[in-house]
Amino acid sequence: MDSVYSEKDELPQYWFNLKTLKVEVGLKSAASYRVGPFSTETEARNALKLIADRSQDWSIQEELDQ
Repeated sequence: MDSVYSEKDELPQYWFNLKTLKVEVGLKSAASYRVGPFSTETEARNALKLIADRSQDWSIQEELDQ
């Protein structure tokens, strides 16, 4: 994966594009298609699982709160 960052810039941020289902470095696509930022490419690649896990956790918590 090519980075748009040079050594003098801050650390790159990785985003998962929901339209293309690919990881991007930096702000390349429209905000409505991006999930993130993530600090590593691996975290961004696992974005859909992370979203599903968090959604399930929130659903369980809502049931417990009732």
